Amino acid sequence: MILTAVLILAAVGLTFGVLIAAANKKLRVWEDPRIEVVAGMLPGANCGACGSPGCRAFAELVVAGKQQPAGCNVLDESGVRNLASYLGVEAGESNKRVARLLCGGGANVAVQQATYGGLETCAAASTVAGGGKGCAWGCLGFGDCAVACEFDAIQMDENDLPIVDPLKCTACGDCVDACPKGLFTIMSTEQKLIVQCRSALEGDEILAMCRAACTACGKCVLDAAPGLIAIRNGLAVIDYGKNALASPDATRRCPTNAIAWVEGAQWFNHVADEVH
Repeated sequence: MILTAVLILAAVGLTFGVLIAAANKKLRVWEDPRIEVVAGMLPGANCGACGSPGCRAFAELVVAGKQQPAGCNVLDESGVRNLASYLGVEAGESNKRVARLLCGGGANVAVQQATYGGLETCAAASTVAGGGKGCAWGCLGFGDCAVACEFDAIQMDENDLPIVDPLKCTACGDCVDACPKGLFTIMSTEQKLIVQCRSALEGDEILAMCRAACTACGKCVLDAAPGLIAIRNGLAVIDYGKNALASPDATRRCPTNAIAWVEGAQWFNHVADEVH
């Protein structure tokens, strides 16, 4: 009786095995073997900055000719070239994007109007009257952005301001989500002129809170190409549709260094303070 049961189970198992093998052969979808190779050539960051949900999804698009190798925001130039060479396609134009902090109000220039003694995170501090800084728009300096960054691309400086390393930044946007003040934005590295302030106040009113704030004086408007910069709601606003007209000239007379020219990890107005 036991033998009969064993034979029945073996027969059932064999039958299902044959059916599964037949179904697999008939229903299997062929996949280009190059996808695995390309996925292995990618950094494996799965950051999503390329617009795909992960590196494998990006690999599928590249192999299908729907994406270019340069679309990966993490690969360096040699990696992009190797990928393009393997597939025999054009590398495409790289449009490196990085996170930018729109605040220059570190502890050395911004007034602290109250002492915050709670949980040392920006998210917690912002819920207590917006934090202890005099400027309600300013960086709180606890580094939630640095903690959120999985690529170690953000470090806090001696003035409690986040510094982004453009070589490590993947433009994943985690810092954008982590900042309760909305001070991070993802920008193309081709956009080198930026305003490091989000305050809506003007003149002496904002200077009393932060010496690095935009005072809406309008000097950058006069020094920039026509139409490139405008003053709106107490703040200099750059029209990036005219980015080709941008130059460091717009930063030279800014009395507070609120407008900056970014070259890699360097800030033009930090090394040209003698101009002001």
